[in-house]
Amino acid sequence: MFRFANPEYLYLLLVIPVFVGLNFLSSHYRKQKLSEFGNMDIIRQLMPGVSPRRGWIKFIIYMLAFTTMVIGVARPQFGSKLTEAKRKGIELMIALDVSNSMMAQDIQPDRLERAKQAISRLVDQLTTDRIGLVVFAGDAYVQLPITNDYTSAKMFLSSISPGIVPKQGTAIGAAINLAANSFSPQEETSKVIIVISDGENHEDNPVEEAQRVSERGIIVHTIGIGSPKGAPIPVSPNSRDFLRDKEDKVVVTRLDEETLSKIALSTGGKYVRASNSQIGLLPLFEEINRMERVELKEKVFSEYDDQFQYLFGLALILLAIDFFILERRNRMIQKLNLFGDRE
Repeated sequence: MFRFANPEYLYLLLVIPVFVGLNFLSSHYRKQKLSEFGNMDIIRQLMPGVSPRRGWIKFIIYMLAFTTMVIGVARPQFGSKLTEAKRKGIELMIALDVSNSMMAQDIQPDRLERAKQAISRLVDQLTTDRIGLVVFAGDAYVQLPITNDYTSAKMFLSSISPGIVPKQGTAIGAAINLAANSFSPQEETSKVIIVISDGENHEDNPVEEAQRVSERGIIVHTIGIGSPKGAPIPVSPNSRDFLRDKEDKVVVTRLDEETLSKIALSTGGKYVRASNSQIGLLPLFEEINRMERVELKEKVFSEYDDQFQYLFGLALILLAIDFFILERRNRMIQKLNLFGDRE
């Protein structure tokens, strides 16, 4: 297992393009000043010891040394000891609708973005539970396998958009089935699925699928996001144009509370209707917190070995090389022509 103990220092690498730009400007400025004295070919003959190429070689070596030192300060580490950690928790799979209808703006800023914000806040509440993420439209895909790596969960969450699932539609049943099969095989663990959707299902029978997973002891909660009145679907984010049907009428997407309620009730779960002020994830999490938590076992790295010393050693070697390379040709070693300089 590899990690950086202080990854924030890696931002220092962003100054390298600045150094390169400044070096180009400095080189260009020197050439301009020298050209004021006359023809550059004649000036080069008058300064036979000057080697512009060596200046660039020194700069490249310096940048390599700077890069290795920054990476060293970030403290790269490799896991050296794998141990078994035990903690009590549940397993939670979130099935998030990413169909085009989730771009409707009856929930601000839009249904999908609001749901992502709520999931992010939910992840912040987790401590010992495992979480996974399934995205669905016409098909369902596992976006994040069940894990307790909450940082990765938020990272994967930020990349979700309607384009992530090529087939449009709303296959809630397929999402429930995939989420149920994505839990770890520990049968004694409490398992929960939260479906976040506008409920407009056109692909399968989600109620029947929910009843099947309930036989495995899995509870399905649902969150209806949208309004029964409905809203048009923007062609693209921040667009004032809306999707239209074959008759050139604006398509209006409406919340199907009946379907979502039946899904939840068939498994002993709860249905919550989202609003602009409250999505409903946190109240459901309070319900989940009352569930029995069992001991979860997992393999984790408990000890890490620092590797920064090798990078610092390499940086010192590069700086030593940089120190001994002169920008002017050395008459003692000029015959070796190490840098391809002409006599």
